[in-house]
Amino acid sequence: SGGNGAGGGGSMGDYMAQEDDWDRDLLLDPAWEKQQRKAETAANRICKVLAVNQENEHLMEDYERLASDLLEWIRRTIPWLEDRVPQKTMQEMQQKLEDFRDYRRVHKPPKVQEKCQLEINFNTLQTKLRLSNRPAFMPSEGRMVSDINNGWQHLEQAEKGYEEWLLNEIRRLERLDHLAEKFRQKASIHEAWTDGKEAMLKHRDYETATLSDIKALIRKHEAFESDLAAHQDRVEQIAAIAQELNELDYYDSHNVNTRCQKICDQWDALGSLTHSRREALEKTEKQLETIDQLHLEYAKRAAPFNNWMESAMEDLQDMFIVHTIEEIEGLISAHDQFKSTLPDADREREAPLAIHKEAQRIAESNHIKLSGSNPYTTVTPQIINSKWEKRDHALLEEQGKQQSNEHLRRQFASQANVVGPWIQTKMEEIGRISIEMNGTLEDQLNHLKRYERSIVDYKPNLDLLEQQHQLIQEALIFDNKHTNYTMEHIRVGWEQLLTTIARTINEVENQILTRDAKGISQEQMQEFRASFNHFDKDHGGALGPEEFKACLISLGYDVENDRQGDAEFNRIMSVVDPNHSGLVTFQAFIDFMSRETTDTDTADQVIASFKVLAGDKNFITAEELRRELPPDQAEYCIARMAPYQGPDAVPGALDYKSFSTALYGESDL
Repeated sequence: SGGNGAGGGGSMGDYMAQEDDWDRDLLLDPAWEKQQRKAETAANRICKVLAVNQENEHLMEDYERLASDLLEWIRRTIPWLEDRVPQKTMQEMQQKLEDFRDYRRVHKPPKVQEKCQLEINFNTLQTKLRLSNRPAFMPSEGRMVSDINNGWQHLEQAEKGYEEWLLNEIRRLERLDHLAEKFRQKASIHEAWTDGKEAMLKHRDYETATLSDIKALIRKHEAFESDLAAHQDRVEQIAAIAQELNELDYYDSHNVNTRCQKICDQWDALGSLTHSRREALEKTEKQLETIDQLHLEYAKRAAPFNNWMESAMEDLQDMFIVHTIEEIEGLISAHDQFKSTLPDADREREAPLAIHKEAQRIAESNHIKLSGSNPYTTVTPQIINSKWEKRDHALLEEQGKQQSNEHLRRQFASQANVVGPWIQTKMEEIGRISIEMNGTLEDQLNHLKRYERSIVDYKPNLDLLEQQHQLIQEALIFDNKHTNYTMEHIRVGWEQLLTTIARTINEVENQILTRDAKGISQEQMQEFRASFNHFDKDHGGALGPEEFKACLISLGYDVENDRQGDAEFNRIMSVVDPNHSGLVTFQAFIDFMSRETTDTDTADQVIASFKVLAGDKNFITAEELRRELPPDQAEYCIARMAPYQGPDAVPGALDYKSFSTALYGESDL
């Protein structure tokens, strides 16, 4: 062993006995007290350094855990937002929209807070590392703040696309439902019209008919052919709607196609039967020589009126879809105009009836049997009256719905036009507070926290707006001319406001940490802020390279535009902007301004302190550490110190030099 150890060949027992003798001598030696005080000072320095290092390691572990949890949540959520598999029904898509609203209201806000807290923890940790002369913290690969921001941006993009897709799908399904209902309506009308037509066309009544009956049958058949031709357009419309439903991938296309095919097959059959019956009637007609001219005239007048009656019924039963008061008022106006034409239509109805009455008079005088009812149509004016009364009710009901929608629009716009400017005003006020020099940093911090409380207290206004927005979405309202603010604008602004106030408070807290650690006076801090603000021309809270260079020149630094000046400026920029972002924050500026005047711990100072505790030895033992340091910090050192490998090593010797350099990033811990 060395000069402070036992003799060359002594046992460990002899060595310990000799140390007991030295302890008794030291108690009587005045120099021992001086040495003891020196050891206490060294132990205190080591405790301070180790406490800082332990706290920093806890912050690093917290950051890694929070970053990992947040990135995992983002990884799980993005595939859900990118799922674009459409549902078949409006109810299923409405459930998806409800799930998305729950995500926005319940699941995402805590993650926004976690992301903000993670940035705050990261900034605080880096500040503490700089203040304790430790190397900057580098998170694990894939867990950098930039990685989290990239993941969050990907999440926001997926979220925006998902909401747009949901609304487009709802519009598409609404269009499909409307088309399907229109198909069913037209198909029902057509099927009702064709009911019994095949049996009528197959009836062989002409075989036993009189001459007058044959004439009536022929004219009736001509009227039917006119009616048949008039219905051709509806059949084409039914087929076109079915085709459109197929192209839009309607979920019940199979039943639609089956019904459409049945209608088309029946239509072909009616055409064939009509042609066959006409040939039979014309063949019989050749055997007859007289015809009742009144019946012919009646058929010509009744057929157009019958077609008009069928068309009017179809118009009255037609489906409609509107989104504004103006559209429904237009439909009501058109319906009123239709009702004004009814007196003329009634006169048109009376004309063939007069002809029919004349035919009956002639038939009676000539002993001709005629049907008492209209042989060409079963539609009566009473049916028309009933249809337009139903149309009145439907239009008025829709008008009430659109008035309710307009009220919802105005209600949302009134609230949004207050909340939106309030958020913008608060953002501007926070920006002014962060660069003003009114009062101390504590005054600024208290001012910002009052702002934070006022922002939190304002949250019910945002909740009310969310409720109003939900009512608008449930009513399927897609536009609002009364405001330029959308709910998405308000949400983004609110999240930015919460993040900005939290980040600004954290910046001021870090400035307080720097001021206290560096011993900067309030006057110096205000001078730093005044210089920084003077060159921060755009009031963005950061200096660009040219602005920072001008500031340094004004402070007397030799960074003019020559080779030496550029080299010095590049050196300084590497200190204040280690990430090469091209911006110098106020925190980095005050760190730089106070760096050269502050007494900070170094690795050499810690090594010297350990040497004192070790009695000038090149190593230290676990017993010495436990004797001189608090228990938790002694165990911290023992667990991390490597075994000492020098020639003067004893069993259990620990290497305090490599441990001290590792604390400051000069070697691996």
